Amino acid sequence: MASVMNAAVLNKPLDIEVKQVTIPKPKKDEALVKVYCIGVCGSDVHYYEHGKIGRYKVKEPLILGHELAGEVVEIGDDVSHISVGDRVAVEPGVTCGRCNYCKSGRYNLCTDVVFMATPPVDGAWAEYITIRSDFLFKIPDEMSYEEGALLEPLSVGIHAMQRGKASMADRLFVSGLGPIGLLAIQAAKMFGITEIFASDVVPFRRELAKELGVTAVFDPIQEDINELISTLTEQKGVNLVVETSGNSKAISDTIKIVDRGGRIVLIGLPTSDSIPLDINQLIDGEIDVYGVFRYANTYPIAIQSLSNSKVNIEKIITHKYSLNDIKEAVELARTEKNTSVKVMIYP
Repeated sequence: MASVMNAAVLNKPLDIEVKQVTIPKPKKDEALVKVYCIGVCGSDVHYYEHGKIGRYKVKEPLILGHELAGEVVEIGDDVSHISVGDRVAVEPGVTCGRCNYCKSGRYNLCTDVVFMATPPVDGAWAEYITIRSDFLFKIPDEMSYEEGALLEPLSVGIHAMQRGKASMADRLFVSGLGPIGLLAIQAAKMFGITEIFASDVVPFRRELAKELGVTAVFDPIQEDINELISTLTEQKGVNLVVETSGNSKAISDTIKIVDRGGRIVLIGLPTSDSIPLDINQLIDGEIDVYGVFRYANTYPIAIQSLSNSKVNIEKIITHKYSLNDIKEAVELARTEKNTSVKVMIYP
């Protein structure tokens, strides 16, 4: 096997190029994975455009990308549950396993997490990656590598459903129809929810949500969502709201949209630190509000559920590029939000 590989390196904002870098060697508890496909996430685009997200700043050249699937090509001496040749989905955040959060099963809150493509940790827009083997999950032969890569954003949707105590009795409203919003809809279906309403300002994304089988879609700028939901549900309303856009007004409006006694799940990160919320209505309506940070223990659920359902998550893939065309791919994801949802890269 060669000693070098191609990887897409972000030198500085808006400056990305494919370079030859050394293929990493797996440690005793790690595996080397050949990357078959990897998605472009909103966070990748944000680092590419601005060089930072919140407290995480790109100070040195960085490889981005964290939504991936591939094939195990080498394993460390202590690895037993994964073999060379296994097709795997990769969970990209390696946690310490020792802190209170990890011990209690909420390892997504681990403060010592090493998460791919979060500075200074390199990601996986490359031909090969190494990762601790317990963060690799075998995918069945009938599951495509594309589906394997999409398990990462789907996991956010599954975690949102778990946080919001979703059940088949719920009527759901999803705000924002980017990849996370669309996959939250698919996750909701896996939880048995059949009445799903959604909104987005982009017509293309509303149409895609319709193709995924939502009950109705709305334009939040042009339409009164409250009134329409009330009419369509015979005044019952929705008792679960999932907000994925991060838009400040959309976050404020969740309290107006959800029914009394309902639940709000917030995924989208707003650009402003403070957002006005009607606390009187929150208290008076006994509304539960949940935050979502990534996911925990979702990959086995996602693999099992997808293997036994008719849910199609690949429908959100709108564009495919080779790693050599990474600049074009990221520029498309950055500037063509009206026509693109998930861009997939093939190293």
